[in-house]
Amino acid sequence: MNQKPATIKEIAKRLHVSVSTVSRALHDHPSIGLGTKIKIRKLAEELNYEPNQAAISFKQGKTKTIGVILPGLVEDFFVAAINAIEDVAMKKGYTVLIGQSHDDVEREIQIADAMRRQRVDGIIVSLAKSTRNFDHFSQLKKFNVPVVFFDRIPDMEDAYTVSCNLENSSEELVNWLVTQGYKKIAFIKGPDTLIHSKQRLDGYYEGLKKNNLKADASLIVSTDLTAQKTTDAMHKLLVLKKRPDAVIAFNDYVALDAIKYARSEGIKINKDICFVSYANLPITSYLDTPPAASVEQFPHQQAEKAAEILFQLIDTKPDEDIPHKVILESEVVVNR
Repeated sequence: MNQKPATIKEIAKRLHVSVSTVSRALHDHPSIGLGTKIKIRKLAEELNYEPNQAAISFKQGKTKTIGVILPGLVEDFFVAAINAIEDVAMKKGYTVLIGQSHDDVEREIQIADAMRRQRVDGIIVSLAKSTRNFDHFSQLKKFNVPVVFFDRIPDMEDAYTVSCNLENSSEELVNWLVTQGYKKIAFIKGPDTLIHSKQRLDGYYEGLKKNNLKADASLIVSTDLTAQKTTDAMHKLLVLKKRPDAVIAFNDYVALDAIKYARSEGIKINKDICFVSYANLPITSYLDTPPAASVEQFPHQQAEKAAEILFQLIDTKPDEDIPHKVILESEVVVNR
């Protein structure tokens, strides 16, 4: 039969001292004599005493837990992110609760509310692709639950966010393609709800402009990030009278779906059409024909910084100087 954990009351009863004496002794309070401390600690060890974390949390007004809401853990990007968050949290003595929105805003709302009811001390979020309204996060302020967003961030002036500069990297992708001899460059953009979709597209336009290339609306297609919509987008490009000789895809997963369809249509990948994208997923290094270049978005660094900011918000006063917007520079990585 399992023995119940010993309590401070039980230790006090056995040694015929007060509960407050036991508590102070276990916390090395100077008002308790050395002999009494030794007796109390020895008995506590014999009884396998462990502090009541719930009581401590109640007293401190903290649960020592944070929540993390991600689109999903099927993507290497978010796996790297959660590893970074857990590392920072562990060093701070915190436990991490993880919720996956699966890119469903209603699920995201439910998870945020559940985490609030669990009384997490703060939440780190990467938004679902369908999130247009951010009230469910704004309302957390009423409960003194700080929120920090990373990668997929909201268009909110007062939000704490960490992201990468993807507009500049889009320019760099266009520049690199032009130096490789490509002139008819298509673009597969992501959902309009994501800020980074517009940033990527703006950088694409700027890259074309700086290279004296005319923007062609027929070369810009959209995907909701599903394989079917990406296939449909790639089909639109392949049926053009003048096919593109290069494609910039929203991310590596979109690129791989586009490549799969293009190959089925007899296209020689990175020869007939060159594919480049974003995320620089490690798995692409194992492929025979990965995207020729991909933008490194540093998920570990983004998430680590988001966690650091969250703990600053948890541990410091509201008027402390904590940055609202942190933007990391991305990097184009050439894979061939």
